[in-house]
Amino acid sequence: MERLQKVLAHAGVASRRKCEEFIINGRVKVNGQVVLDLGTKVDPQQDRIEVDGTPIHSEKMAYYLFYKPTGVITSVTDTHGRKVVTDFFQEIPERIYPVGRLDNDTSGLLIMTNDGDLAYRLMHPSFTIDKIYLATVEGIPSSQKLKQLEKGVLLEDGWTSPAVAEIVEKRSQPTESVIRLTIHEGRKRQVRRMCQHIGHTVKKLHREKYGFLTLKGLKKGEYRELSSEEVTRLKEMVTQRSQL
Repeated sequence: MERLQKVLAHAGVASRRKCEEFIINGRVKVNGQVVLDLGTKVDPQQDRIEVDGTPIHSEKMAYYLFYKPTGVITSVTDTHGRKVVTDFFQEIPERIYPVGRLDNDTSGLLIMTNDGDLAYRLMHPSFTIDKIYLATVEGIPSSQKLKQLEKGVLLEDGWTSPAVAEIVEKRSQPTESVIRLTIHEGRKRQVRRMCQHIGHTVKKLHREKYGFLTLKGLKKGEYRELSSEEVTRLKEMVTQRSQL
């Protein structure tokens, strides 16, 4: 027996957090009865589970690494008709969704999967998975300002966790620089807000690394399937951290 939201996530319905919303909103039935309790446990082999009247079926777990271009929304649908990340996966039979978010105007590495349990753990801040960004900013931050980023800065939603910040390139016309910033949180537009806090507006932002994963061999808009070894390693990372 497993928790209902976990079964839904494993079936590729949505992330576990989103599946919990479905349950609370009365969109899920088990054996013909609406279930509202998040503690409900089911047997996916015996119980009939429906979301919005449609029975769920367990599907193959799928894991992909995607090079998201700018101008693409990190969502599975968009009411305004804008291009979304799932538009690049039309040939994939599984219903996959992004792990976390990259802003419309941010490019870089994004994990796509239908493994709701893994997605939930990767996104949860307690698992402290490093994410490395390259931020092209106006001006050249002083060493003191970089130290502010490393210690943590106070944003409107609280202090940021310690980070690693270094300048990897300086340019004169116009005066700008490229900062490599390593963080493990995933707040909304966090890197942009951190840089703005120290007085250096981000002009361009790119995520080049997620944990041990990189974009090597991929061009913008391309993706590749994660190897079984990579998937195992991701699962080991979040399992080890949950035991600390």
